Amino acid sequence: MSLATRHDSADESPGLLLWQVTNRWQAAQRAALKPFDITHVQFVLLATLTYLETSGPVTQKALADMAATDPMMTSQVLRALESRDLVHRPPHPSDGRARAVAVTVAGRDLVNKAVVAVEACDASLFAVLGAELPAFTKALRTLRQS
Repeated sequence: MSLATRHDSADESPGLLLWQVTNRWQAAQRAALKPFDITHVQFVLLATLTYLETSGPVTQKALADMAATDPMMTSQVLRALESRDLVHRPPHPSDGRARAVAVTVAGRDLVNKAVVAVEACDASLFAVLGAELPAFTKALRTLRQS
């Protein structure tokens, strides 16, 4: 019995292709981040937090929403980053019951070094798209909104 697919070839399946490309991209990102001793999700949360802090105090919920990460997983990752003194949780300035999440000086230094490696990794992987890269990026933004 054959696979009950509507595709004549695996190369016609956008889901499979996305899976394959994502796996390749994740492996490349793991290698790029290895010298910094952080995982990709740790990098994403640290970079997102550093970005968001320019607008004021950041809650864990705001961080998870912006990074599109699961709130429970975000909490676990933040604890790991906090244990390494890369983030801390100061009192929230406008809500006495809440805590903000903030990047430490060490966290900011680390993420600003790591972002160079991450962006170089992206540039290398996506270079094959050439002039099609802006359209690809636009298509990814469309998929993110769906």
